[in-house]
Amino acid sequence: MDFLVRINTSRASELPPGEREDLIKRERVRGRELMSQGVLRHFWRLPGQRANVGIWTAPDADALEEALESLPVRPYADIDITLLATHPMTIEAAAAS
Repeated sequence: MDFLVRINTSRASELPPGEREDLIKRERVRGRELMSQGVLRHFWRLPGQRANVGIWTAPDADALEEALESLPVRPYADIDITLLATHPMTIEAAAAS
């Protein structure tokens, strides 16, 4: 299943500088792990915001939740999740090629 995930991390900016820097380092490590596992497939930052959006893949919502809970930034993040379904045009385009 594919999910559109928006993560707002603005509360993390309230941490003391040393804690914030450590959190960012740990978050990058975990993000790379999730990307190498194919869970986090695409990832964009939102300019002017302390937020990002990404396409995440998981077998089900419980597995996605487990992946999101593994993020070091999770205690400081507001997360919105949207389940995605394949659009009929995508299916048609794939069949035509």
